[in-house]
Amino acid sequence: MNDVTASAPGKFVILGEHAVVYGKPAIALAINRRFYIRVKKSDELRINNEPITLDGNPHLRYILGKNDMLPVSVHMDSKIPTGSGLGSSAALSVAFSAAMRYMNGRSVDLKEISSEAFEAEYFSQGRGSPMDTSASAYGHGITLNIPGKEEDRLWDIKKNENAWNISKIEVPEMTFVVGYTGIRAATGPLVERVRKYKDSNGFAADIVNEIGSITLEGADAIRKNDIVKLGKLMTEDHKLLSILGVSCNELNKLVNATLPHAYGAKLTGSGGGGSMIVLTDKPDKVCEAISSRGSVPFIVKTNVEGVKVSNNDPNDKR
Repeated sequence: MNDVTASAPGKFVILGEHAVVYGKPAIALAINRRFYIRVKKSDELRINNEPITLDGNPHLRYILGKNDMLPVSVHMDSKIPTGSGLGSSAALSVAFSAAMRYMNGRSVDLKEISSEAFEAEYFSQGRGSPMDTSASAYGHGITLNIPGKEEDRLWDIKKNENAWNISKIEVPEMTFVVGYTGIRAATGPLVERVRKYKDSNGFAADIVNEIGSITLEGADAIRKNDIVKLGKLMTEDHKLLSILGVSCNELNKLVNATLPHAYGAKLTGSGGGGSMIVLTDKPDKVCEAISSRGSVPFIVKTNVEGVKVSNNDPNDKR
């Protein structure tokens, strides 16, 4: 196999970011913005036709290391803003893992792709959870560390002192608007900031635990299609994340501006910039409120497919 195409969706977190790093519950949904990648065998490593080294591309370095370190030419086209909190690096890792596995004749197994992509994220950032890569690989909706039906269980993983079980969750039809601040904030430093705060301050540890409790309530609200309660929990979660120091003025202004037209609003992802999400039945008014404050709104669809991979050789029929 010499030429493979793959794509994987971005995601947003309804509840539980940052706390999930410590084994607490979280809920994430895949969205209809995808990362597209085409991989071809080559005599040297290239990204979008430019020669590169692996030193500045740790995600690719890890996955290539698990796939015989083949020199490849990679063409990337992302519809997920970088640093937006919408899982762009996870989607890259998932799509690249799927493409390399397919190219090498290995099983394109969603559990194995989720795990390999998670390890690539961990290798790159030094800390993290399998939430983003699981949402990107499986699509639709996933939960971490939330009790449910055994048939909904997807996979389990342990890393150092933390353990996660990942399950699918049925999500009712809901309308979300994403507000993208345009501020790129790296995940690693924000995760490290929370770690230091949590390790040095019992109050911060209590906040992390409270985020976990709110997330469990949110899963129950989703299963009962209680949109009003879910929205309130989202807003409360944002307040707690702000206390942990991962929000910023731009995110807070967007949350406050959209709440009059929403069930709830919060930052999503690591924070520090990136994006916020709004649960609403008035998406036009929410978009107007976001635009008026200089940020970029877009309505997102959920319940989308996970990673997809195919070959570009018409003679290969597998």
